[in-house]
Amino acid sequence: MSSRTVDRAKPTYFPQLAAERLDIALCRASASVARAADAHVGGHGLGIGQHLVLKMLAAVGPCSQQTLSEELRIDRSVMVGVCDDLERAGYARRERNPRDRRSYAVTVTDSGRQRLLEAEASVPGFLDDTFQNLTHEERDQLAGLLGRLLGLGL
Repeated sequence: MSSRTVDRAKPTYFPQLAAERLDIALCRASASVARAADAHVGGHGLGIGQHLVLKMLAAVGPCSQQTLSEELRIDRSVMVGVCDDLERAGYARRERNPRDRRSYAVTVTDSGRQRLLEAEASVPGFLDDTFQNLTHEERDQLAGLLGRLLGLGL
């Protein structure tokens, strides 16, 4: 049997590894969902970070880049680029923070709210496609378990 035949064979070790090492299975699942999300947003012209920032700004109002970075778990240096891109596109603007004149608050614009609505409209289909191997009950259970794992009390 050539090495090409072996390389194309159905994986037999990973299922065993995933069963033994929950951390490895979770990392693999996370990477798979992240790739699916990247591919999905790539077709809609709004990056994942941009989508999350617009979503948070629309939900909670103006925030500093530091707050956005901490809440969304996006590295601060990456957050600067995300906010730059949103500002360049007219989806957000930076204004002096009225509570701390040394910092800026990022605010979603009307154009950004409209773009967010368009992006959000495609999320249910994306989630259905991505989690098609799970029933709705299993998806709810997974959300609860992940919330507990992350200490979110969901």
